[in-house]
Amino acid sequence: MSIISRRSLILGACVAGLTGIGSISSASSPLEIKVYKTPWCRCCGDWVTHLQSHGIKTDVYEMDDLAPMKALYGVRNELQSCHTAVIDGYVIEGHVPADDIRRFIAEKPKAIGLTVPGMPVGSPGMEHGDQRDPYLVLMFDDQSTTVFSQYNGA
Repeated sequence: MSIISRRSLILGACVAGLTGIGSISSASSPLEIKVYKTPWCRCCGDWVTHLQSHGIKTDVYEMDDLAPMKALYGVRNELQSCHTAVIDGYVIEGHVPADDIRRFIAEKPKAIGLTVPGMPVGSPGMEHGDQRDPYLVLMFDDQSTTVFSQYNGA
């Protein structure tokens, strides 16, 4: 075997090994989110169930007053909803769909987080029969917001 073909063989084995290692580590480390909610809010619990059904591990912390958490994480008044969550250093405010959270974390944008302001009917945790109101998932930083995704309702 020539030197070039040995090197190619070794390099190929290394690349294959690294690819396998990457697959194993991403499969063994699911997303984990910390959710801060009030104890009496049923829709917050329904949102947690939505996340869990999409493979996101949840740690839930119940608090009577969420205002200090929202202030700590930079969630401006106009962006607030009924619960606040933190994942990979980002804030998730309100009824943000799990698929949007996954895409956001994968893209790693320069932002504070995502929010669904208010509590739109039809968003995860806010399902009421067939009713689906249109709503936006907003990406925000300390001064601005942009549309991350849009749901048109039914």
